[in-house]
Amino acid sequence: MYKNVKYSLSFTLLISAIFASTDCNAWGQNGHRVVGKIAESHISETTKTALIPYLNGESLAQISTWPDEMRSAPGEFWQKKSSRWHYINADENATFSFNHDHTKHKESVTNILEGIHYSIQVLQDEKSSLAAKQFSLRFLVHLVGDSHQPFHAGKAEDRGGNRIEVSFFNQQTNLHSLWDTKLVENENLSFTEYAQFINTNNSELISEYLQSTPTSWLEESHNLALKIYESTEQEISYSYIYHNTPIVKTRLQQAGIRLAGLLNTLFDPASKQSKTALTLKITK
Repeated sequence: MYKNVKYSLSFTLLISAIFASTDCNAWGQNGHRVVGKIAESHISETTKTALIPYLNGESLAQISTWPDEMRSAPGEFWQKKSSRWHYINADENATFSFNHDHTKHKESVTNILEGIHYSIQVLQDEKSSLAAKQFSLRFLVHLVGDSHQPFHAGKAEDRGGNRIEVSFFNQQTNLHSLWDTKLVENENLSFTEYAQFINTNNSELISEYLQSTPTSWLEESHNLALKIYESTEQEISYSYIYHNTPIVKTRLQQAGIRLAGLLNTLFDPASKQSKTALTLKITK
């Protein structure tokens, strides 16, 4: 396991970032569904009711994979612009920021942090159309998951681990795919089983997780990625799996809890769940 990193950065803090294009689908389908399933068990009844029109008959787990599924869809947004929503790459000592101007239109978003901000703003705006809010909820659920996958805040030079080849039980893959899919699937669990096994009702742990912001989630991921770069071997061993699978589970657990905290903050700020919700400042 790793030491949990706490940050008190303002949700509107501006700091510099370096990012570049990468091909990735964080956590694969099962990982994203695990995050959605955990979140479903921690949102309030008021939040559940508020989400009904935006879910369109689906669950958080179901919509969690939609942004990846749509990346082959026709249209300029999906073909040329949507991929950059999923990551923010940085050099070793870089910190993360977003440009408020980039959060005003979906076509202007240039990284995952801006994508999260854009989605929050649309969901807050009473003037937003139903279609826009459905789009933003689907992306928000997905991006909270992405932000907890270490290599969605990895190095630009290797495209978030995509250019680092490794062998996983004689199968050639890359470091990014190892973390978003292989280490999850290696547990041989359905997403519902996985979510049930790692979910928690520990109030102290939940409160600790929620003392955070989307910026700090990405900083946690970046710091983890730097450590993983140093410890990764070309032939993935049982020892590597033993030491790193707990990190995968923790990140998925944190993502689910934090997604629920964010949704409660947006849709049911007076709820018991929101009293210990994210420290981020959500402003219109």
